[in-house]
Amino acid sequence: MNIHHKKKFLSFLKFKRDFQKYGLEKARSYELILHWLNNRLSRNQFLVLSGILVGCTAGLAGVLLKTLVHNIHHFITTKVHFEYQILFYIIFPFLGIVLTVMIVMTIFKGQDRKGIGAILYEIAQNSSVVSSVKMYSQIVQSAVTVGLGGSAGLESPIAVTGAAIGSNYAQTYRLSYKERTLLLAAGATAGIASAFNAPIAGIMFAFEILLTGVVFTDFIPLVVAAVCGSLLSRILLQEDVLFRFYTREAFNYRNLPYYFALGIVTGIYARYFVIVSKKVEHFINGLKMSPLRKAMFGGAVLSMLCVLFPPLFGEGYDTVKAFTNGNTHTIIENSFFRYFEIKNFTIIIFLVLVLLLKAFATSFTIFSGGNGGNFAPSLFAGGTVGYLFAVICQQLGFEEVPVTNLVLVGMAGAMSGVMYAPLTAIFLIAESSFGYDLFIPLMIVAIISYLIAKWFSPISPELKSLADQGKIFTDKHDNNLLFSLKTEDFIDRYSQIIHENAPITDLFELVKNGSKNIFAVVDDDKILRGILTLDDIRPYLFSNEKISATIIQIMKAPPAVVHPENKPLEILQMFDDTGVWNLPVVNDRNIFIGFISKSTILTSYRQLLKEYSD
Repeated sequence: MNIHHKKKFLSFLKFKRDFQKYGLEKARSYELILHWLNNRLSRNQFLVLSGILVGCTAGLAGVLLKTLVHNIHHFITTKVHFEYQILFYIIFPFLGIVLTVMIVMTIFKGQDRKGIGAILYEIAQNSSVVSSVKMYSQIVQSAVTVGLGGSAGLESPIAVTGAAIGSNYAQTYRLSYKERTLLLAAGATAGIASAFNAPIAGIMFAFEILLTGVVFTDFIPLVVAAVCGSLLSRILLQEDVLFRFYTREAFNYRNLPYYFALGIVTGIYARYFVIVSKKVEHFINGLKMSPLRKAMFGGAVLSMLCVLFPPLFGEGYDTVKAFTNGNTHTIIENSFFRYFEIKNFTIIIFLVLVLLLKAFATSFTIFSGGNGGNFAPSLFAGGTVGYLFAVICQQLGFEEVPVTNLVLVGMAGAMSGVMYAPLTAIFLIAESSFGYDLFIPLMIVAIISYLIAKWFSPISPELKSLADQGKIFTDKHDNNLLFSLKTEDFIDRYSQIIHENAPITDLFELVKNGSKNIFAVVDDDKILRGILTLDDIRPYLFSNEKISATIIQIMKAPPAVVHPENKPLEILQMFDDTGVWNLPVVNDRNIFIGFISKSTILTSYRQLLKEYSD
């Protein structure tokens, strides 16, 4: 062994001893190597390496989930005779939701927070720390739900899984909050990229949805993670599993009126979809049932819908591919409509009913206990809207209707309006259809749909409740920083208090021996009765006359009171409204807790702003 290699070996041994010293003696060999690299590489170099590792892991998770679900669907829909398929449509969707709830209750101890909102919550409220359980729980739950026929998508669970992988990787190697958030987003990016084999769409998803309100200059780890996830998807997934569309027409500017009209239609449908979703969520949450009974009820509704309309079974991507390949009749042949004479009018009625019921099928799947997201349902619905729109145009006598293109851009329109993610939708369809010449119609339809959605609700209805509570970040960066502050951290619990019936001389002693310039007046039960400031006391302090007044006679009512559940942004508004710099904090029984200072909040805000700017 030469001197150079000997020095490197001794350096590694010293590094290992250091980790044993810091409690990492149980670290695996590859973890020790990565820890060593973290100490030897520059920050950017290690983040690029981390992006590759996180991207590959999240990509593999996406490939695994897509393969599982595809094989189950393939068996049910192609290997089984029609009469037996009906039986499967009755049993499997019901079983999928019920089994998912049982798995959550028994294996995962009721930890069922799911969806994109769960990732945004962890970023804003939990310093981007995601439970390690989510690295596999989402795969298990969504595979059961969607694999057995749940009318939802796999992309949201894949994104949550990837986010958990990125977050836990960053926690293992003790990275900072900003780096942890970046790798969390990289994991989700790789998951989306692998699900659709669309790396640019995965990156747009991260910037448009996950990192809203989070300022980042680093994006290389996102890029390499997306590339890794997409490559693994292309290499490992079979061609029929990939989200790919090969048949389409060339863009013709004479067809622009179709695209403008379709943008309006998809925007209106997207609004219908989210309204139904919120109504069903409210309905199910209001049921006085146990989680298992809710799952049984929702599963029964879903099974009934799948029996009547088989395209509602599962993700529905095969149905959209049938639209683009001109095989619409095969969709109806698997339903009870096969017993009717199949004409254009029959197809229109069938597709209208499918569209109206898709929103209900997806909502009952998700909110009754299943695990899935709105990615696939919005794409399925958009493709169906596009095809239905094209058929109606043909029936009205319009010639040279670009049917396939309307299906493709319809997917982008519905997804844009449902997910509030126009850029993700545009690049997803462009990459999946090799339709970069369709950018103009894609942008027209996606943006019109998005503007209609924003006109009804500035924030996605799916996330509005969390946003209103300040539990997730929005595009208002200053508010995000304030929402990340905790009111509890600013309460001065060592404030000076005085009894309401005490003589004023007791107050003089407080002033003499204390360091506060504001005092709380309380009764025997510590209930706040009023406040006093040095300005209120000053006339009495320098009076030469004997003062016999009691505290209750000179105290004043506080201009406002703060409760611990009030957010810092709300408290700052109270300070602005009252023009004071200190306010008392009380609990729900009006018992005094302490004082809160405006300057303390502003100082913490400035410090946080400095950290985000570094």
